[in-house]
Amino acid sequence: MRRVLLSAYQCAPGGGSVSQIGWEWYARLARRMHVTLATHIRNREVLERAGAPLPNTEVIYIDTEWLAGPLYGVAKRLFPNSEHSVFLLSSLDFFAYDMALVREAKRRMKAGERWDIAHAVTPVSPSSFTRLARLGIPVVRGPLNGGLRTPAQFPELMKADSSWLYPLRDLSKPVRSVLGNRVIGDVVLAANRATREGLTKRERRIARPMMEIAVDPSQFNATPWPEAPTQENPLRMVFVGRLIPAKALSLLIEAMKEMKEEYPMQLTVIGDGPMRQEWERQAESLGSVIRFVGAKGAQDVVRAIEESHLLCLPSVRESGGAVLLEAMSCGRPVIGIAHGGPGEIITADVGWLVEPISSRAVIDGLKEALTDLFQHPDAWRARGARGRTVAESIHSWEAHMDQMCQIYDELAPIAQSGVEG
Repeated sequence: MRRVLLSAYQCAPGGGSVSQIGWEWYARLARRMHVTLATHIRNREVLERAGAPLPNTEVIYIDTEWLAGPLYGVAKRLFPNSEHSVFLLSSLDFFAYDMALVREAKRRMKAGERWDIAHAVTPVSPSSFTRLARLGIPVVRGPLNGGLRTPAQFPELMKADSSWLYPLRDLSKPVRSVLGNRVIGDVVLAANRATREGLTKRERRIARPMMEIAVDPSQFNATPWPEAPTQENPLRMVFVGRLIPAKALSLLIEAMKEMKEEYPMQLTVIGDGPMRQEWERQAESLGSVIRFVGAKGAQDVVRAIEESHLLCLPSVRESGGAVLLEAMSCGRPVIGIAHGGPGEIITADVGWLVEPISSRAVIDGLKEALTDLFQHPDAWRARGARGRTVAESIHSWEAHMDQMCQIYDELAPIAQSGVEG
């Protein structure tokens, strides 16, 4: 049976998007092979409540709280309105975590423990290089999702998001270029075009496509599409996400304002964040047409999607877009911006992409999409049905695991014995 050392710095079921990614890889690979999970000690309580170590696995907890805690405190004070910037700065302790993991893994290998593959699955940022190659076994990194450029055509949105900090992600690129295979691994999984373009030349040569997000369609029911919207039956939309500047909910609100006299619509906003009060004020003139219901549990989110005609995610800077896959699994069409993750997920047969030319262009694009839904409801019903099929065949976690096992099989014959000093 294959033995994998899975490094998931973030790994906790229900602990946020990246932490959930770490958990999905751990739990699903454990059904196929022996997995040694290495993760940060902050995840221990949640993992143990979820049953870790899972059958046929063991867990190594790495403690770097001496650095992580102070970094998080500084980041929260510097960037109170930018969760992405807080995450970026506070995650710098990953490099201390990685060094500690390599030391522990080398100690175990000298004592007789064996792994065929080392796979660093989180963090998902390309800047998070790893020293796992020092173990003398093949190394996989990813799926990585990063390199998404700040959309300069939306300065009014991104100013509040501390987007000037984003280029700091590239500081590790010279290190990765110089050290090469010692830190970049043997295979790099890249989630999207922006990620691939942001890799070093050497990383691009070993890169393979794989999105960092996926879905378990068995957890969702493709319920019948609601009765087509008319003047008497409003179009029902749902938005799900953190209320931060880059999500650009303000553009959807403005589009609804400009359409209110011609087309009846309702929007349920699920999520919370620093922009909630401002966006609630913006929506006041629409009365009860837009409901802000705060953060909700998974079941409530699914119920809201099932009750809606579509999910709209107008985010102008979205690296992933897992909620799009959830909506597709429910048989609902989706609307998003042709940038980052949504640009990779949404095609014309499952939804509608709006080009991110400017704020005005996005508002007009949203209006065009919503008008088309009123005029051609059967086409949108078909998009929802097709979305379910695409989610099952392309974007499911099991499809990811199948692909990963093939890559492991390719790499296993080059496994070397011994440990680099």
